[in-house]
Amino acid sequence: MDIHVGDVLELKKAHPCGSHEWLVLRVGMDFKLRCAGCGHELMIPRAKAEKSVKKIIRAEEKNG
Repeated sequence: MDIHVGDVLELKKAHPCGSHEWLVLRVGMDFKLRCAGCGHELMIPRAKAEKSVKKIIRAEEKNG
């Protein structure tokens, strides 16, 4: 899966705050994500993140 820093991921399950969207802050063996709703940050393994992605909103699409 082709995910880059700055992309927004729409995940299958909602965060307890109600948001489904997460901003990608770091990419590697783990992803660092920030909740678009409340700003909570977390690190999750790449495999778990890729499995739970519903949609990728590219940084370029959002800006332009």
